[in-house]
Amino acid sequence: MITAPLPALTRRDVHPPRVPRKAVAVIGVRRSGKTSFLYQCLADRLAAGRPRDSLLLLALEDDRLDGITTDDLSWLVEEYYRQFPARRETAAVTLCLDEIQVVPAWERLVRRLMDTENIELLISGSSAKLLSREIATALRGRAMEVLVHPFSFREVLRHARMEPSGAWTRLGRSDRSALDARLRDYLLCGGFPEAQGLNARDRQKLLQGYVDTMVLRDVIERHAVSNVVALRWLQRELLASPAGMFSISKFFNALKSQGVSVGKDTLHAYLSHLEDAFMIRTVALHTPSERKRMVNSRKAYPVDPGLIPLFQRTTEPQTGHALETAVMLELERREYQVGYVRTSDDLEVDFHASAHGRETLLLQVCADTSNASTLDRELRALASARSVYPRARAILVTLDADPPMGTLPAHIEWQPAARWLLEAEAPA
Repeated sequence: MITAPLPALTRRDVHPPRVPRKAVAVIGVRRSGKTSFLYQCLADRLAAGRPRDSLLLLALEDDRLDGITTDDLSWLVEEYYRQFPARRETAAVTLCLDEIQVVPAWERLVRRLMDTENIELLISGSSAKLLSREIATALRGRAMEVLVHPFSFREVLRHARMEPSGAWTRLGRSDRSALDARLRDYLLCGGFPEAQGLNARDRQKLLQGYVDTMVLRDVIERHAVSNVVALRWLQRELLASPAGMFSISKFFNALKSQGVSVGKDTLHAYLSHLEDAFMIRTVALHTPSERKRMVNSRKAYPVDPGLIPLFQRTTEPQTGHALETAVMLELERREYQVGYVRTSDDLEVDFHASAHGRETLLLQVCADTSNASTLDRELRALASARSVYPRARAILVTLDADPPMGTLPAHIEWQPAARWLLEAEAPA
């Protein structure tokens, strides 16, 4: 039960579904703030007048609970109802099970609780398997999911008590310049909550530890990976090439040339495991043809721009790739279906984003448009893609404080990245 004061935490822009008799699965990468979000949910219920003894949270990765089983959890639930028998009929109990994946056969317990008890259940875990396999299959429609990424740009500003109180159009030039500077910091430092405010050396050590733990606990141990060398090569390749095209076939040939023996099917599985752990997000070609999606390369992104400096192969800052990563993650937070576009004239648009009830977006992300040929290429790609998707809203997103020189093509608009990230349309 929640007896101590709830911690004062930065509020997340995450809105879990409130559907009766459905569990809520809070999923996301390690250290992204899932436990804090559970506390936020409990604080909301406490503020709504719920008694403290109706709010329960179990941190299942606590070493004191090592080896806990579903039988143990069942006993705890029964013991609670023995202490508070009237709660069994009122449905005024919220139970949070944090890092549920450490309990073998947890899905059977969740299924039974949802079938037999009048209880609000929130579960969290670090593996996407909670969504893709175990919740979708084992719970058979008894759960709905909510994804928690590291802090967004707006949440980083809120954490630093610098969140703008009004719309972008009402901000003065000095305020906009301050936000532009904070965005550049965000693209370098990222949004992991514990990394906020750290110096560069400590931040990189912290984030490197996160990556090592994700690979070991959420990939190697969870999936019994045998070829650790190939997995490590794959992990480094993906994180060292943010927003880059990635092909299993080409990577397989590169490993073969280095004397690393591994099968293509194994590499496909390892990529899936890294996505399961939320370390990597991938974007496929936007096309109605499933075959074309499968045979074309995918674009790979880290789950946070702060991971990019850990593996970059150059001393030059990868601001453009970090900005594209931030935009992709924001689209995912906003629950868009995302793909990239390759036009008939072999030009590429970074994102085609669609969601039910909202306008389709074509987004081209460019850190710097001061080079005329770069700007021309980005605009030509947008114009070409919009001729294929004429109802889409085509936007050029840049780090520039001022719009590009000259007149933009018809039906293409420009937005500074800080504004787009702060004003992106929320899920319906």
